[in-house]
Amino acid sequence: MLRILLVAALMICSSTTYANDAVNLQDPYEMVQQVADNTFKRITKDQAIILEDKEHLRVIVEQELLPYIDYKYAAYRVLGSYIQKVRNIEDKQEKAQAVEHIKQFIEVFKNYLVATYAGVFTQYTNQQVEFGKAKEFVDEQVAIVKTKIVEEGKPDIKIDFKVRRSSNNEWRAYDMMAEGISLLDAKQTELHGILRQQGIEHVIELLDKKSRLPVQFRGDDGSK
Repeated sequence: MLRILLVAALMICSSTTYANDAVNLQDPYEMVQQVADNTFKRITKDQAIILEDKEHLRVIVEQELLPYIDYKYAAYRVLGSYIQKVRNIEDKQEKAQAVEHIKQFIEVFKNYLVATYAGVFTQYTNQQVEFGKAKEFVDEQVAIVKTKIVEEGKPDIKIDFKVRRSSNNEWRAYDMMAEGISLLDAKQTELHGILRQQGIEHVIELLDKKSRLPVQFRGDDGSK
């Protein structure tokens, strides 16, 4: 799954240049491209700081990416059927505790995303991206922004960003698919067994520990 994140994060760091740094949240296609450009410019500007301290990449992710990621909705998607299970709890005290656990999960999931993206940004080597054509989205609640990573000597990599419209008509990304593989589906599969066998508190503890590790890229085998 980290391989998917690496490709996607490198995609976010490569884009065309916009004169205005303001992000248009009313257009899903412009939003993705503008966030990409702002992130790229910030990483370039802060290179000296990053070389001294890779932890600064967390700051960049929190400031340039996180505002445009619907991490709460993504967290709900990862929890899947567990959400419905909590809704069906009849005991008020037990339900209140379960709801609190969901809130804790959302927070550590957000921190985990920040840490993971900060890690994959250490692998940035100026890869190039091509954005697909925008489509009509006036009556849509979900849009897919198609992109393609182009790197000389390597096959093109297709990535689709899923973005959703909120109740206030603002668009934010909540999932990505690299070569047809959904990040959220992969994370849900990874955590489903742990959630079922050891409970949400153990999942929260697991993600919290991972999010606190020093910023560094870890491959699919867990190595640096």
